Amino acid sequence: MKIFPAIDIKDKKCVRLVKGDFNNKTEYEMSPVEQAGKYKDYGFKNLHIVDLDGALTGETVNLDIIKDIVGKFNLEIEVGGGIRNSSSIQKYIDAGVEKVILGSAAIRDKKFLKEACEKFPNKIALGLDAKDGYLSISGWKENSNQLALDYLKEVNNYGVSRLIYTDINRDGMKQSPNFDETSKVAEISNCPVIISGGVSSIEDIKKAKNLKNVEGIIVGKAIYDGDIKLEEMVKEDA
Repeated sequence: MKIFPAIDIKDKKCVRLVKGDFNNKTEYEMSPVEQAGKYKDYGFKNLHIVDLDGALTGETVNLDIIKDIVGKFNLEIEVGGGIRNSSSIQKYIDAGVEKVILGSAAIRDKKFLKEACEKFPNKIALGLDAKDGYLSISGWKENSNQLALDYLKEVNNYGVSRLIYTDINRDGMKQSPNFDETSKVAEISNCPVIISGGVSSIEDIKKAKNLKNVEGIIVGKAIYDGDIKLEEMVKEDA
C-alpha cells in the first residue's frame, strides 16, 4: 500500500479545502517545500500535490515550487491541478514528477487523454472526482452529468497508468473514504486505483489494504489536523 501525503498549494501556501470549496479553506503555517521535507524526514516515499491555482487558471502556476520539491527530496510525486495541454504535461515530466494527473481536460476531451497516454507512456494518471457517482469538473464547480463508471468503461483501454478516485462529498470531511464506490471502480479499472477523500484514521488505511486493485491512499486534512500520527502512518507505507 502506497501512502500519499497530500500537499495542496494555493497562493504559495499549503491549504486544505472542505469538499473542494475555495471559500472554505484552511491555510497552514508550513510552506509546501517545508511540508514535503517533513514527509521525507518521516520516511514517506510518495507525495500527492495539487496546484489549486492551476486548477482555477489552467496554467502551471506553482511549477517552480514543485520543481523545488522534486529537486530537494527523492520522492515519487504525482501532480494534478489544471493540466489541460501537452506542454503542461511536458513541463512536469521535465521537472521530474512520476505521474501527471489529468482530470477535467480528460473528461471533457477523451481524445486528449488518449493522445497523452500514447505520448507519455506510464506517466499519465486519471483523476476521477465524483459526487453521488457523477463526475465533477473545473475544480469541482461543474457537474459533468456523466457517471464515473460509464466514463471509465469508455477510456479503460487508453493506457492510463494510475487512477485516482475521489468522493467529493467525503473530501476534507474526515468521515472515511467511500470504500464501496472505490471498490466498484477498482473492479473494472485496467490500472491500479488510489483512494482519495475523507481519510480520517489509521483504520481507514488498514481497510484500504484489503481492497483488490487498490495501489494506495491519499491522506490530507487528517495529517494537518493531527488525527493521524505520521510515525504510525509510515509503518503502513510499503
